[in-house]
Amino acid sequence: MADFLFEIGLEEVPARMIAGAQAELEQRVVKMLERERLVRLGAVAKSFATPRRLAVWVEDVAEQQEDVAEELVGPSVKVAYKDGVATPAAVAFAKKAGVEVAALKTITNAKGEYLAATSVKAGRGAAEVIAAEMPKELAGIYWAKNMYWRAGRPERFVRPVRWMVAMLGEKTVPVEFGGYVAGSVTYGHRVLFGDAAIGLKAPGKYEDALLGGFVVADVEARRQRIRKALDHVTRTVPGLRWREDHELVDKLTQLTEWPSALLGGFEKEYLALPEEVLVTVMRDHQNYFAVETGSPKTGDGKLAPHFVAVLNTEADEAGVAVIRHGNERVLRARFNDARFFWEFDQRVPLRERVKLLENVTFQKDLGSYAAKAERVRELCKRLASKVEGRGVAVDLNALLDAASLAKTDLTTELVKEFTELQGEVGGLYARAQGISPAACDAIYDQYRPVSMEDRIPRTAEGQLLAIADKADTIAGMFGLGLEPTGSKDPFALRRAANGIVKILGESSVELGLGEISRAAVGGNEELVRKIEVFFAERLEFYLREAKGQAYDVVKAVLAVGADDVRDASARAEAVTAVRGSDDFAAVSSAFKRMKNILTQAREKGISAAGGVNASLLKEPTEKALAEKSAELAEKVKGLRGEKSYKAALEEIATLRPQVDAFFEAVMVMAPEEAVRANRLALLEKVLGDFSGIAEFSEIVIAG
Repeated sequence: MADFLFEIGLEEVPARMIAGAQAELEQRVVKMLERERLVRLGAVAKSFATPRRLAVWVEDVAEQQEDVAEELVGPSVKVAYKDGVATPAAVAFAKKAGVEVAALKTITNAKGEYLAATSVKAGRGAAEVIAAEMPKELAGIYWAKNMYWRAGRPERFVRPVRWMVAMLGEKTVPVEFGGYVAGSVTYGHRVLFGDAAIGLKAPGKYEDALLGGFVVADVEARRQRIRKALDHVTRTVPGLRWREDHELVDKLTQLTEWPSALLGGFEKEYLALPEEVLVTVMRDHQNYFAVETGSPKTGDGKLAPHFVAVLNTEADEAGVAVIRHGNERVLRARFNDARFFWEFDQRVPLRERVKLLENVTFQKDLGSYAAKAERVRELCKRLASKVEGRGVAVDLNALLDAASLAKTDLTTELVKEFTELQGEVGGLYARAQGISPAACDAIYDQYRPVSMEDRIPRTAEGQLLAIADKADTIAGMFGLGLEPTGSKDPFALRRAANGIVKILGESSVELGLGEISRAAVGGNEELVRKIEVFFAERLEFYLREAKGQAYDVVKAVLAVGADDVRDASARAEAVTAVRGSDDFAAVSSAFKRMKNILTQAREKGISAAGGVNASLLKEPTEKALAEKSAELAEKVKGLRGEKSYKAALEEIATLRPQVDAFFEAVMVMAPEEAVRANRLALLEKVLGDFSGIAEFSEIVIAG
């Protein structure tokens, strides 16, 4: 046994592609070694990644495959021998099995007597196997974009290959890919270590060897190094802390090999610009962390005139001063641009920009953003009229004002320069121009939530505007036949529907998904049904991914209603809370049995009676089930009306003794037609009375 190490060195890989490729390479290498019988299942492995390399280490790899014995069955004895002499068929079979004709044996199976032989396939050396298989695994790694870099050569990869390492123990494995043959030499940090080679003695020394070359190969170790550096530099100024940003930490982890941090500053006058603009410039354009004052516990942090830059190098004090000066100069220029755009845009108020939207195309068949704004405004009216009657206070004037102005920031220079701020810029400009706070907040939040982790709009006006905007886009695209297919969703309709579902699930806005579909589409019922199915799929996704509900619970809940998001979520939580009890599991199993009996009866053309006839209930157990279920039905109906779903399910579970006794003593499909129809009607009534919260037959019961 020996450890195996593989590393492929590359030109700098885009940060967004590294994590997925790292995981895929580890998975591919381990599966290849398992498939080739070189490691046991569940082998210990670890992967590494930096912008210039992907690597994987696997423990205890066999240096030779074990021989494999295979039992081969050949022609029948009648065909194999004629007058006691082997025929060409027997000779050919012996040759295929790699044995002499005399070594063939006879076996008897269901078809008669046949020749058989044991063929032993000699195992190959691990180095030979790996050299043959690794290039295929490398070529199979998925990249969002590939490139050619050698004229006339077939290989494609994310970036040109610059070196490779493949070692089994202390020996190298001659893997060939991208014009290189793997060896035992890797390279350190491009700047800090230069072009000097690092010779590896053994796979287990890989991390330590790279540390000597100013490379932290372990991704998590690099992430923690960045966090410690951020903490250290901000503590040099009392009262400062860097603003937590998980995504930026992850991005910089994949952009660096030897990270360090420096604290820079900018003039306080720039703090007059909106915080959103300053943070976007620092974060999205320069990869800088914002710095704030105040306590993280109280949440009263205010932006400070500082930033933290993460470097892919280390320098002495003089070098750091030069780098800091360069970063501050670049940031100052970006802030000046932002300030110019902010002041320039204010010359044309948002209300005067409404006409400009006629020249901004939303979609070639759906017209301009001016047309979209008008549709959204009308849809907001319809939705607001529905929710106002359900106890939700809506400032209609502010909502309609926001709908008219929501897209006007697309005509501003600031949004053209910082596209990620669309919507937010509109809200900030509206506030600066004296538009009502409710309209400003709605405009600011119109695109939220952009993901399942993002917050929903803060106000009812913002929630309705976001729903209307997203629903209009979905209705328009579905109307043109541009709905998502497979993994393709060029208009981000799934994200829009996810946003609607999340808003409905986490706000006080009471709207059904069907209501939204009809309000957006109008009278086209076929299109409404298509959109409702689409919404149901996104609701299933929301309950499983955002709420963490099990797949069978989600299916059970949505089978009886997929229109009210909050209600479906509450029912799913209730089912999850009680599904572990023995009584509920038994009742669920019994309900599944009831449904199967009724389904089979219908398939055979056997009908249930129109209702339960008490005089035809002959057995004590069926009488007991009818009485108990009728008594519980009223309780459960009341609890469902109060949306006390957990309590309702607990009541349903108390039906277990009567259900168990019924199935033990009663034959549902009795020979007497009237009795049989009456018993089927009883089962139908029990299912109907108690399946309003979830379709219990969908619940998977262990065992």
